[in-house]
Amino acid sequence: MHTGAVPYLNSFTLQSIRLIIFMVITLILFAGLWAGLQNSLAGGGSFITLPALIVSGVSPLAANITSTVALFPGQVTAGFSGRGLVAGVGKLPFRSLFVVSILGGAVGGLLLLNTPSTVFAHLVPWLVLFATVVFAWGSFSHHRHESTAHIGPVAAGLAQFLISIYGGYFGGGIGFLMLAALTMAGQSTRIAGATKNVLAAVMNASAVVLFLTSSQVHWYEACVLGVGAIIGGLMGTWALHRVNEKVLRIGIVGLGMALTIALFVKPI
Repeated sequence: MHTGAVPYLNSFTLQSIRLIIFMVITLILFAGLWAGLQNSLAGGGSFITLPALIVSGVSPLAANITSTVALFPGQVTAGFSGRGLVAGVGKLPFRSLFVVSILGGAVGGLLLLNTPSTVFAHLVPWLVLFATVVFAWGSFSHHRHESTAHIGPVAAGLAQFLISIYGGYFGGGIGFLMLAALTMAGQSTRIAGATKNVLAAVMNASAVVLFLTSSQVHWYEACVLGVGAIIGGLMGTWALHRVNEKVLRIGIVGLGMALTIALFVKPI
């Protein structure tokens, strides 16, 4: 081999590495953007970020923790932008839902740091299917009325606590679960969307505080994801305020159905 070929090969290898790095960064950024948009409208953003992180070389457990940390800024942004629509359910004020979400998220985060999340991973497709069906039934039932409550405030509070534990532990599909619970408790789709954005940020705040000291967080990937999630969250909040209520419900159900099918075909 000619000695002149060595610098050429080194240059080619360097260019290939740069191209791969650029493609990975682009993939993660786009995943964050899409996940932020999807989270603010309905939920399930982690199903976009988890595969993207795993493809980039992050282990499944580290991807779960990194995704939770990375999506948090987008959830805060979406929650703050839509705070004017936030409300409680019946006699259960929003501050009670707030506290319940913090407690549940902390319990779920502690569980995740000490146990594997494989059990919840197998349950996710069924949970998303259940939430989508419940939301669709509540949204398009012939007896539907915006103020109709099918569950009481105590049941709504308990549901939010259980969802918060699941959210801190695994997190996949919590948006759909909260939308289903809040609309069943009598909230309109638009108000439920804004309320679940704030509650998602609250329950994940507890888990994020626990994860900040974890060696499982990949900070470079988390920062890239976070930037995309913030932009996507703002886009979703804009749509939540302006899109027609019926169109919004149809879009959420369609997203839930597509996500359910994808999760059954290829589970996380």
